[in-house]
Amino acid sequence: MSELEQEIAEQLEINRETVEALLEDGSDADAEYTLEHHFASDNFDRLEKLAVDAFKKGFEVTDAEELELEEGGMLICCDVIAKSPLNIEKIDQQTQEMFALAEKHDVHYDGWGTYFIE
Repeated sequence: MSELEQEIAEQLEINRETVEALLEDGSDADAEYTLEHHFASDNFDRLEKLAVDAFKKGFEVTDAEELELEEGGMLICCDVIAKSPLNIEKIDQQTQEMFALAEKHDVHYDGWGTYFIE
């Protein structure tokens, strides 16, 4: 298994754990959720190309932000926003699409987050 395949497998497991935790905590199973897929790079141009590509695919993209690392250096980060029910198959499909975008543009995909909905 390649390093990328291992990362994807780990993220798919995290997807299941996240969805299960939200549902166990009482989050609305039928709501539409805003998923924030996180990307980072030390190269603004690559991240910008990813953002344009994601926008062309119909996703909303947040403005890039600089993040100073503890060891020095900077990362540029942005989120690609998607709407989805807490449907693991759809979230897994989005996750794989995000990994493909990250690989295409040589940036780091750092998973996704969302918010509890009552």
